[in-house]
Amino acid sequence: MQVRYFAGARAAAGVREETVRLTRQDGAAPTVSDAIAAALNQHDEKLATVLPACSFLLDGVAVRDRGTPIPGDATLDVLPPFAGG
Repeated sequence: MQVRYFAGARAAAGVREETVRLTRQDGAAPTVSDAIAAALNQHDEKLATVLPACSFLLDGVAVRDRGTPIPGDATLDVLPPFAGG
């Protein structure tokens, strides 16, 4: 699946976008939580400090439950909190 990082998450990951491979030993569909874990495995602690505050979009739809199953060719957007005025 594709994972896209924005703002502070992009800075922490060091990339705008990457492909993350998702497989589960139990044969169940991978979840958003699995995707987050896979992304963390590809990066250092900088990303680990940012992700707890992030929100996520799965194919453009906000994810509230990290147990949400991921379809095969989905895109997960990682959005840190934004400041604005």
